[in-house]
Amino acid sequence: MPSFQYKAIDKTGQPARGGLDAVNEVDLELRLRRMGLDLITCKQVDRQTSTTLAAGGAVTRQDLVNFCFDMEQMIRSGIPIIDGLRDMRDTSDSARFREVLTIMTEDMEAGNVLSQCMATHTDVFDRVFISLIRAGEQSGQLPEIFKNLADTIRWQDELISQTRRLLMYPALTLVVVLGVMAALLIFLVPQIAQLFKSMGMALPVQTRALLAVSGVAKDFWLPIVLLPVIAVITLMVTVRRSSKAAYLWDYAKLRLPIVGPIIQKIILSRFANVFGLMYRSGITVLDAIRISEEVVGNRVVADGLNRAVQQIAAGDGMTESFNNLGLFPPLVIRMLRVGEATGGLDVALANVTYFYNRDVKDAVDKGMKMLGPALTLILGGMIAFVIWAVLGPVYDILGKLKF
Repeated sequence: MPSFQYKAIDKTGQPARGGLDAVNEVDLELRLRRMGLDLITCKQVDRQTSTTLAAGGAVTRQDLVNFCFDMEQMIRSGIPIIDGLRDMRDTSDSARFREVLTIMTEDMEAGNVLSQCMATHTDVFDRVFISLIRAGEQSGQLPEIFKNLADTIRWQDELISQTRRLLMYPALTLVVVLGVMAALLIFLVPQIAQLFKSMGMALPVQTRALLAVSGVAKDFWLPIVLLPVIAVITLMVTVRRSSKAAYLWDYAKLRLPIVGPIIQKIILSRFANVFGLMYRSGITVLDAIRISEEVVGNRVVADGLNRAVQQIAAGDGMTESFNNLGLFPPLVIRMLRVGEATGGLDVALANVTYFYNRDVKDAVDKGMKMLGPALTLILGGMIAFVIWAVLGPVYDILGKLKF
């Protein structure tokens, strides 16, 4: 189906731009009218350009939370799904999401079920989302599925906020430290060095070392600035192009001091949450683990889950397979073993999810408390060395003066 770039206005006269698939211009005009837009001009573009234009108004997690909440309430109220999609299409504030809902409505009018309509928009609904909706359609538990999805997406938002909070603080502190040190080495220390040279005095070791570092920083500041940037870009390109490099990078992230264990807990928390949600929705253990491999975001953990799938498929128990991975703590393995033995695996998975959610929050809080003093000590130590190296000779000069 051809793709079009369009300019339109809404009911209030506000301009709207975007990209949309349509059979022809007449079909495009009809689709925009269903979205509450009046077409002004349009031109046909290739699909890649259309996708790029649509990406400018990406669907946010809050859009998905509102979608899940509205779908849950409408289905519980007995409103047909297609009518609910029409209402959400007409009231959505996101231009991109209106386009998605418009296409989904038309697909449902053509006879497709909701999961099939979502499957054509994998940039908005991931595999976990679609699999859960399909399971809900088969089991008749769509309202519960939408409620669980809304809670899960909110939880993921909180998890992302916690992760950013953990990483942003040391990053900002590092920038401040480097900025202060650069100012001292490039501007302050050279001026003091001129004073020492003019007096022809013998300098202690720490002062000579500081002057040497200052000279290197002043003469080669451009390579010093560019080398880390080039190194980061090279690392990113290598990780994207080489699966082996990507695996080693994911392995290194899990072994970082302080941050590494927290990252591992966040990954396992995400896995436990999604795996428990899919299992409670009626998806088999093997399929749930396979789909969960895509959401952990780490190749080392995903490779371990793949090995667990192979062991379970070969006849081993789920608890034994997870224990062989060496990723889960003994308490989690014990909870899973009890749940598997008593037939209450869904309850055990809920307990595991609660355990990891609490553990991640505690780990982030502890990590923040540890990073603050550690970075303060590093910054204080660096500045103390500079002061010691600079003021030491100054005190010697003052001591030799006769009043």
